Parts: sequence; C-alpha cells; structure tokens
Amino acid sequence: MFRHTRMPVATASENLEVGASIEEIIEQCDVTREQILAVLEFAARRLDAPPAPGGAVGTSNAHSV
Repeated sequence: MFRHTRMPVATASENLEVGASIEEIIEQCDVTREQILAVLEFAARRLDAPPAPGGAVGTSNAHSV
C-alpha cells in the first residue's frame, strides 16, 4: 500500500505495465508523482538484482497446471 492511501502499489505497477501514463495513475489512484517514481525505481532495482541461487524462491515444488 502507498503510505496514507488505500491504494496497493501493485495496482500502480500493473497500470504502468499496460501502458497507463504517470499522469493517468496520479489522477485515478490519488497518489503523488513521487510515489509513482518510487515504484519505477524499485522495479528498476529489482530488474538489476542478480537471480536468487537455485531459482526463484518458493517455486522448487511448483507443478504446471
């Protein structure tokens, strides 16, 4: 959740992924530009992070459906 809101960070992230502009998200979700930029910065850091040893956490026993 964004601080002082009821808006999940994932909602803003998902909207960015499907092509919403920062301005659209600010208007629709009642968050600040700084909050959206923090989401983008966090995502960029995650992309640069080295992969976890042995694959993704929690997927070692995953089965395809």
